[in-house]
Amino acid sequence: MSGAQVDVRHVRKSFEDGRIRALEDVSLEVAPGELVALTGPSGCGKSTLLNLIGALDRPDAGEIVVAGEDVTRLENPSRYRAQTVGFVFQFHNLITTLTALENVQVPMLDGRRRAVRERRARELLDEVGLAARERSYPPTLSGGERQRVAIARALANEPRLLLADEPTGALDSDTGAQILELLRGVREEHGTTILLVTNDDAVAAQAERVLRMRDGALVDAAANTVVSSAGCKPAHPGVLGRADS
Repeated sequence: MSGAQVDVRHVRKSFEDGRIRALEDVSLEVAPGELVALTGPSGCGKSTLLNLIGALDRPDAGEIVVAGEDVTRLENPSRYRAQTVGFVFQFHNLITTLTALENVQVPMLDGRRRAVRERRARELLDEVGLAARERSYPPTLSGGERQRVAIARALANEPRLLLADEPTGALDSDTGAQILELLRGVREEHGTTILLVTNDDAVAAQAERVLRMRDGALVDAAANTVVSSAGCKPAHPGVLGRADS
């Protein structure tokens, strides 16, 4: 299965009844199978944009089309999240009372037989280099190993789009480099489209293309100018509006 095309068109998002403008007229395209880094200072709206593309939230205006499907008009967002998108976060969010093998099976608890789930989970753990740790619990794994389990879990349902929010942010540089190499391997092996959020320029440099955000808008890095209307500004003078990272 090929990676998903992502089209974001004139998206706006605010919080607290419009006081905090997180995204303002953001448009971008990500080609199928492309590895794109989204970078910028904390509070510029990167994670908000990722959440919207992943259907974890809805925009106030604009369109988000993933693999031909308008994410802003989904009748069943959970189906989209289960079948089209995989998520990797800065903090792995593994269930500490489940083994690595069991954690990877969580997205597959949709009626598939246990033998089928376990076979798929073992294949994925082997792919991320953790075949020998399948019976280990998260507290006994290193930070890099936990993130590898999280990546395996994200790939469980063969997503066409992988959204990675600061996947190396809690890791040392060497371990972070290994995780990045793993993500690049996922893209090359499966053709998965990957949108990677990071504050680290060294991490962003590993992507095929880098998109920079500032104050809720995309910025032309070469010209240092905003390419969509400025955002992340308070609706009322004197009130500082900040969104997420």
